[in-house]
Amino acid sequence: MRVLKKILILMAALMLAASSCTWAAELKGLRSASTAQHDRLVFDFTEMPVYHVSLSADGRELTFDFTDTGAAAFQRRAVRTNRIDGVSYSTRGGHVYVTVTMANGMDYAIGNLTNPFRVFLDVMPKAAGNSSPAEGKLSALPVPTPASDGSTNDAQTSGAGAAEEKPKLPLLVEEDVAPGLMQRTYIYEDEDGQVTSYFVEADPTQYNVRPALARGTILGRQTVSGIARDTNAAAAVNASYFAANGVILGVTKIDGVIVGTTYYDRSAFGVMPDGSFVFGKVSYNGAVKIDQVTLPVSGVNAERGEDGLVIYNRAYGRTTGTNPYGLEYVIREGRVAEINTNDSAIPSDGYVVSVHGSSMDAFAAAGTRLGDPAVLMEQTGAMWDRAVHIVGAGPRLVENGAVHVTAGEEQFPGDIRYGRAPRSAVGVTKKGKIVFAVVDGRQSHSHGLTLTEFAELLLKFGVQNAINLDGGGSSALYVNGDVVNSPSDGTERAVGSALILQKR
Repeated sequence: MRVLKKILILMAALMLAASSCTWAAELKGLRSASTAQHDRLVFDFTEMPVYHVSLSADGRELTFDFTDTGAAAFQRRAVRTNRIDGVSYSTRGGHVYVTVTMANGMDYAIGNLTNPFRVFLDVMPKAAGNSSPAEGKLSALPVPTPASDGSTNDAQTSGAGAAEEKPKLPLLVEEDVAPGLMQRTYIYEDEDGQVTSYFVEADPTQYNVRPALARGTILGRQTVSGIARDTNAAAAVNASYFAANGVILGVTKIDGVIVGTTYYDRSAFGVMPDGSFVFGKVSYNGAVKIDQVTLPVSGVNAERGEDGLVIYNRAYGRTTGTNPYGLEYVIREGRVAEINTNDSAIPSDGYVVSVHGSSMDAFAAAGTRLGDPAVLMEQTGAMWDRAVHIVGAGPRLVENGAVHVTAGEEQFPGDIRYGRAPRSAVGVTKKGKIVFAVVDGRQSHSHGLTLTEFAELLLKFGVQNAINLDGGGSSALYVNGDVVNSPSDGTERAVGSALILQKR
């Protein structure tokens, strides 16, 4: 994955120094082999090249455009088999073009290998009755159409004319990271410049998806790569919005326990007990009853405000860290086990009810004592109450196979709603595969996307439902030991939480 960063750096350097004659990659050779299933062409390189692939109208000619690639030492060779009619070559301005003419009735698949650096093409007979691209090949996808501003708060459906566009979404990297785990990187041009996007697609029968906190607690922050390594994750993406101290700003549930809340009804992604995924709006409503007094919960694992009642559980850390101007009830086994003024130790088998002002006065007036029964009542909605995991972020991007951006109705601020920026998302494809997606932004190799443009890109990738995650400098996608995108801060930002994929 470090090769991707190297490629992008070299691309930028070459654009700034047009006089340079040093190419990012050199084509060293071409090999071919035949089996009963397919004929394979293997292109050997010194580094992984940036390349685009186009298919002729009759479906027989595949042209590879290897960008910023030299071929000084390459020995051109003729290839002709029962499945391949011929191979032709040309070079121009730092591009090496290779056109492969396939025999009639052939299908194809394209892939990469990185040790050493190789691009391969498999040519095989089309399956009976199959006129669509094979699974895992370079599929033709339309270039996204730029939106006006991405600020809509109403449901939007992709235009019917989208199918009329010329299919083109160039492939930079496609790699089977592990069985059931695919990573793809795409670059394309729109009217304002280049966009670089990254996708991880996982088979949910082989990978569990779950939220993970920075260093395992609410307080404090950590990079996505750090969270991934601490949890032995195969892949990870930044998740919920967060405060400077790491407090999660979104309804978050981990292993059935609420660890974060928000004041807004916003979009969320959830994992159900049977392993299925859900998308929709989630809200938190909580109350604590001690003896005969019931009070509303202001937040979970958050800063205690004036007159507030906050629940602290072990996800917050070992102590509440509160000031001495309130009162705290330590709850174990459904009863008040301790009463403290502040900074209580949080039990692993219970929680702390921390109150201030009018909330404190209400319990005091009732004469709350040690041993009084205590009940914590939490509701997130019928569907969400049953969820094992919840990641609250938003807005919604894709709903039931259509663009549906809900930034306005979810009351997101302008820095999220408007303009092009780095973006992150989680989605599920029509085939039920989980997708982590990141788009670079605010950089020469990628200007970023509006929310609507991002939704359109996800839709073209086959995503059926998706929500937006925290973005900007937080956007980071970790795969197989490295961050594959280029964070806009110049380095990874420490975040509050991540979504991770773990091998079952």
